[in-house]
Formats: sequence, C-alpha cells, structure tokens
Amino acid sequence: MRIDAIKPTEIIRNANSAVKPVGANEADFGKMLSEALDSVNHLQKDAEKASIDLAAGKIQDISQVTIASEKAAVALQLTMQVRNKVIDAYQEIMRMQV
Repeated sequence: MRIDAIKPTEIIRNANSAVKPVGANEADFGKMLSEALDSVNHLQKDAEKASIDLAAGKIQDISQVTIASEKAAVALQLTMQVRNKVIDAYQEIMRMQV
C-alpha cells in the first residue's frame, strides 16, 4: 500500500481561503460598536422622555417609567463594564515585552 505525501500548497490554499481580510473585520467591529452605543443612547433618551411625560401627567402608569429607567441604567452599566474590560486589555497588551 502506497501513502502519498501531503501536498503543502493545498494546505496553504485552504488556509488562505478561511482567513478574512483585516479591513473587513475592523469595519464590522466599528459598526457593531457604533450600533451598541446608539442603542444605549436611545434607551437613555426613552427613559428621559418617560420621566418628563410622567412629570407632565401624560403617563399614569409609573411602572413604564421605572422599566424604561432601569433598562437605561442596566445598558449604561454594561457599557461601562465593557469599556473597563477594553481598557484593561489594552493596558495588558501595552505591558507585554516584545
């Protein structure tokens, strides 16, 4: 029984097709980050509008205002935690010796 050697060009060709260009990933990450921040901003504005409407008497159910405020608070806390993790990761990378 004869066993043929592995052809290195086929392995390299397959590996190159699995890798995405760097520019595409950067654009996707930037877009995702921008959309996430827009979402948090939208939740904050909704909570502020609900509070103003409650004070003006336009909303009778205080639970709507509470839910909107809590959604905004949780989204902001999550954003701050993600920011802190990104800063920690950046600082860790900067401490690495080349």
